[in-house]
Amino acid sequence: MARNIPCVAGRYALEIARGSARQSRMKTDKKIKTRDQANGAPGFKPLPEVAIYTDGGCIDNPGPGGYGVVLLHKNHRRELSGGFRRTTNNRMEILAAIKGLEALKGRCRVKIYSDSQYLVNALEQGWARRWQSHGWWRNRKEKAVNPDLWERLLALMDKHEVRFEWLRGHAGNPENERADELARQASYGKDLAIDEMYERAPSTDAARLFWK
Repeated sequence: MARNIPCVAGRYALEIARGSARQSRMKTDKKIKTRDQANGAPGFKPLPEVAIYTDGGCIDNPGPGGYGVVLLHKNHRRELSGGFRRTTNNRMEILAAIKGLEALKGRCRVKIYSDSQYLVNALEQGWARRWQSHGWWRNRKEKAVNPDLWERLLALMDKHEVRFEWLRGHAGNPENERADELARQASYGKDLAIDEMYERAPSTDAARLFWK
């Protein structure tokens, strides 16, 4: 029996070596695929690039509010807007980004422009991801605000390549001005929708109240 052990061990060692070789080839193939994609190799289809301008606001804060979105891809343009009877500025800023990403039919490379530092910094600085990983707590004493909307936005971002860029509001950018106009028009609309997560939240629930 003892004389068979080296043969068995050798057979296992050979299988292990073969498995390692296969894994090595797979890693190499993956690296080549990534490199070829970066170099624009034949067969690689780059992601569509989309620019999204967003804005949100309220007549009062809280109060009637709306969001506005302008999507641009090559020669294509789409505008979106919606209003709510009672909500907050920050909720409408987040919702505008959500609506913009929801309008995309496939995976895209997206740049979202917003004049909301609250929105841009929370995502570009990684704050929202950190709040999410901590169960929507900002720190040991304070809960994160608007977790329902952040959850939706982060899930959508995982489906695309998304970056956010801050724009100064009312500084002459025509698409930013248009998004602002859409949001304002929506907030003055009739039969406004209900922001249920906000209106149903008790006044003591800081997780869904606005930041002043």
